[in-house]
Amino acid sequence: MTIVIAGGSGFLGQPLAATLAAEGHAVVVLTRQAVGPSAADATGRPPGSIARVEWRPDGTSGPWSQSVDGADAVVNLAGESIADGRWTTRRKAGIVESRLASTRSLVEAIARVARPPRVLVSASAVGHYGDRGEELLTESSAAGSDFLADLCVKWEGEAARAASPRTRVALIRTGIVLDPNGGALVKLLPLFKAFVGGPLGSGRQYMSWIHRSDWLALVRWVVTNDLATGPINATAPEPVTNAAFSRALGRALHRPSLLPAPAFALRLALGEMAGPLLLASQRVLPARALELGFAFTHPRLGPALEALLGRKA
Repeated sequence: MTIVIAGGSGFLGQPLAATLAAEGHAVVVLTRQAVGPSAADATGRPPGSIARVEWRPDGTSGPWSQSVDGADAVVNLAGESIADGRWTTRRKAGIVESRLASTRSLVEAIARVARPPRVLVSASAVGHYGDRGEELLTESSAAGSDFLADLCVKWEGEAARAASPRTRVALIRTGIVLDPNGGALVKLLPLFKAFVGGPLGSGRQYMSWIHRSDWLALVRWVVTNDLATGPINATAPEPVTNAAFSRALGRALHRPSLLPAPAFALRLALGEMAGPLLLASQRVLPARALELGFAFTHPRLGPALEALLGRKA
């Protein structure tokens, strides 16, 4: 297959591109970086290759749209990181616009090309559900009402416009992706290794997590499964409280997990983002993936951390 990835150089996009290429697919990564003259046509790409095509995701299509014409699938992971700085008014606007404009560009390209892709797999997040305490959440649960929930609703709405008899749309609501080389674990590991790790806030808030290899497998499975449409939670079947997560990580590293970070201190240090990112509770189940037969390799947190960190949990 030929698969186009927008946002293919990030924490998730880079390994996805590499994995797809290793499986023999032709991968086209849309990038904002100048890459020089390049044939953008998706046809004729050699199997197992990764090509880079420059694009300007400003809400419109452009010459890069040729990459979409004839592609089998488009995976949309584009957007500014939500955790790289305080949520000022300007930064929040940039977070929103980077996601909506890039998605609009892809949707417009899909609508204009003669041979649209069979599927658009577009990123979203479990932030869609907001802060819900102990409530069990599935894809049919209502959206929340905070900044991230509102963003996810708009983001998914833009992607859904690509749906047609020729193009299936799947919306991947991703939880906390665990990998020692990026994401949340990169920020937590130094604290636990220095014996200062522990729960965040009360520790009672639920964390919906997924091993990165399961996330990669789930996205590839969605690309090929014609029944996988609409929202799909990309989370392990075992959401845990933050306190339980801290204990499991401490055991995996043979370190204590006794030093909590008070909620007021997190809000003082991080501002508004502390609530949705660290203190909100989302007890999310991957109901749709399980219903359609997806098999998680790492469904339980302890063994998942053991696999990631190479230690006996």
